[in-house]
Amino acid sequence: MTASRLLPLPAELSVIVPCYNEVANVAPMVAALDSALEGRKWEVIFVDDSSPDGTAAEVSRIARLDPRVRVLCRVGRRGLSSAVIEGILSSSAPWVAVMDGDLQHDESVLRTMLSELQDGADIVVASRHVAGGDSAGLAGQWRHLLSDAGIKAAQAIMPHPLSDPMSGFFAMRRDLFEALLPRLSGTGFKILLDLVMSAPKSVRIVEVPFVFRPRLAGESKLDVVVLLQFATMLLDKLAHGWLPTRFMAFALVGLIGVVVNVSVLNLAGACGLSFSWAQLAGTAVAILTNFLLNNRFTYHDRRLRGPKLWRGLVIFVTVCSLGAVANIGIARMMLGSAGHGHWDRSSAAGAVVGVVWNYAVSSTLVWR
Repeated sequence: MTASRLLPLPAELSVIVPCYNEVANVAPMVAALDSALEGRKWEVIFVDDSSPDGTAAEVSRIARLDPRVRVLCRVGRRGLSSAVIEGILSSSAPWVAVMDGDLQHDESVLRTMLSELQDGADIVVASRHVAGGDSAGLAGQWRHLLSDAGIKAAQAIMPHPLSDPMSGFFAMRRDLFEALLPRLSGTGFKILLDLVMSAPKSVRIVEVPFVFRPRLAGESKLDVVVLLQFATMLLDKLAHGWLPTRFMAFALVGLIGVVVNVSVLNLAGACGLSFSWAQLAGTAVAILTNFLLNNRFTYHDRRLRGPKLWRGLVIFVTVCSLGAVANIGIARMMLGSAGHGHWDRSSAAGAVVGVVWNYAVSSTLVWR
């Protein structure tokens, strides 16, 4: 690009790009935005969650040559939704757009999105599921299944009709974002749904088609953990914020732990172990499962790695073992009153008590 093409700030559009390990995509994205938004006043803010591959350093290098490029490097904080929130709050334009840093979102659509906003739209969503849109770049049947499941779940409870609530490519008025900010959960990977479900029915939402392109570099962030976080955010919206999002995520993991506990219990019982030993085995496996899932899912923004992971595991197991004593005691009590034909109910009751105890200690001692 040449200096003559750099229109002076302030920008009319701020493009927010949350990123993690996207160093190879930074320069191509800036070049693509420069071409797509020629003649417009714009800026791009890369919000980097301390990528180990040098993403932030690459953005800084380009920013020294192009004043429209900025980087917001977050230390000790993770999560796409919170990254988008911080990026928008650091922006200066009356309109903001959010897109991924992997070049799968077609930057040429930004001109149409900006025009729709200037014509009176409040939120403009780039959709893969309207005429002219396509999700061919979503590689793999598993990713298609995850995306489709999320779309159907969201559409069942959304106050606004939207063909692609799982889209990560959208634009909106910045003042509307500020008005909705106190209602946002700020968790998970799908902030568009968070915004739409927080918006009053008077908000005008427009969808425009775009073709989801194949990823050229880096790795996809869409996996089953993303879908679990998506489900947690839906629960948060249904509960109208009365229950902490992290507690609901912890409870969801705890529910998985209950299933693991009961499954191992029955397997151990089938192998000839007594109820107490079978319950102990089920509890031990459930504790390990809960720790790993919570580290990956519930406390994604505080994930433990390396020595901290092992230290956290030791603390988690030690403290949860105290809860396991109550777990087994309650299970035995339930078994005594229900009879030997109700191992499942007895085990589940004890495990539920453990969930409450584990959440309290996990939030204060393990993932502080």
